[in-house]
Amino acid sequence: MPEYILAIDQGTTSSRAILFDREHRPVTVGQQEFKQHFPASGWVEHDPEDIWQTTLATIKQALERANVTIKDVAAIGITNQRETTVIWDRETGKAIHNAIVWQDRRTAQFCSELKSRDMEPLFSERTGLLLDPYFSGTKITWLLDNVTGARDAANAGKLTFGTIDSFLLWRLTDGKVHATDATNASRTLIYDIHEGCWSDELLEILRIPKSLLPEVRDSSSDFGDLDASLFGHSAKITGIAGDQQAAVVGQACTKPGMMKSTYGTGCFALLNTGDTPIQSTHKLLTTVAYQLNGKPTYALEGSIFVAGAAVQWLRDGLGIIEHAAQSGEFAKEADAGQSVIMVPAFVGIGAPYWDADCRGAIFGLTRATGPKELAKAALESVCFQTRDLLNAMQADFADSQSHETVLRVDGGMVASEWTMQRLADILGAPVDRPASAETTALGAAYLAGLQVGFYPSVEEFSNSWQRERQFTPSISQEEREAAYERWQDAVRRTLSNH
Repeated sequence: MPEYILAIDQGTTSSRAILFDREHRPVTVGQQEFKQHFPASGWVEHDPEDIWQTTLATIKQALERANVTIKDVAAIGITNQRETTVIWDRETGKAIHNAIVWQDRRTAQFCSELKSRDMEPLFSERTGLLLDPYFSGTKITWLLDNVTGARDAANAGKLTFGTIDSFLLWRLTDGKVHATDATNASRTLIYDIHEGCWSDELLEILRIPKSLLPEVRDSSSDFGDLDASLFGHSAKITGIAGDQQAAVVGQACTKPGMMKSTYGTGCFALLNTGDTPIQSTHKLLTTVAYQLNGKPTYALEGSIFVAGAAVQWLRDGLGIIEHAAQSGEFAKEADAGQSVIMVPAFVGIGAPYWDADCRGAIFGLTRATGPKELAKAALESVCFQTRDLLNAMQADFADSQSHETVLRVDGGMVASEWTMQRLADILGAPVDRPASAETTALGAAYLAGLQVGFYPSVEEFSNSWQRERQFTPSISQEEREAAYERWQDAVRRTLSNH
């Protein structure tokens, strides 16, 4: 009997492959970084062949380190950097251009033109998204308009589009399967999240031929078979989810009102809203959290642009700490009598403000302010921004008032005990840190294992989720609100239209 599930975790800077056992534990990991391409200011690209080769190499690494073969794998799951866009030739499988990465801003002017035609309400109502270069739709249009011969070839049915999951699936099945799952489809700006299908109306506006698009399936589904020539044997591919949604599954946030927050360079927070797609009035995104048995579960999503990046700035920009972990040590020793507030709007500020033009600021400096107080302010800024998101989500999702807020956290920053305790204090809610750090890959592994009966039902999996530590609020409501008020005042002063 196969004893493992293989999760492919294809990220923005590296590809990873992780083997999980029947108890959902990671056994071995393969990882390789790949080159980032910046052909112009604000443009970010990846070579799809780099993504493909590093994916193959890391699968090989993971198998070899466990001293097993692909025959020992019951199923394969894929999780991926979302919105990154590839168009390739249907015959050769070769991409017509580098992948345009989710961070890329080249279609900003096109998005502005669509907004000036008052198109944003339509896109938002159908897709749950804002008109922004972040999403795949305008990237597809750019490729068709700017790669020589691409539009004619697309109109002739010779090309095909996919996010990274679709591209890998095509390659892994030797071109036999062109599909994606509902979570990745919901990030393209052309998928109707209410009807569960590609929107003809939005495709027409963006001038995208429908023949380009993959079939949309459940997140746990039959996605075809691994081509036996790659690793000497075949295996079922049965799970796909975008990385942030895979973390929702891996964190077992399967009930309405449950929230996960991933703290990396930035922060992505998703709140499960059940079978109801909530149209946000606070500039949050509405997205598919996962889809099982043809039934989507929805989430509200908020993005913080700068989380761990604030700590990187302390280290690389100011040179006041030598390594990231030192920030928590400094914060612990900071002068409690000072109220230094940092608004880390280095690249504008995200949800729920969405002000691209405002820039960072520090308030409350005195002659006594030093590295320790700045470290504390940087870490607190992440906590305050999380509360901004939580407040917006609760305002949008009235039902959340009837559910106790459960915040499950993952990502590099959660290793800081001081930051997690401060987060619980600022939120006035418990913060759960999981026993497994590999929540994104675990989500993909679970979806794959569920389809083939390797892992139990969603309810049983949720019950087996393990917490490493819970941080509970330790300050008074009065102290909490005073601190948050200082933050809100600082943000108001920082916004470009204040």
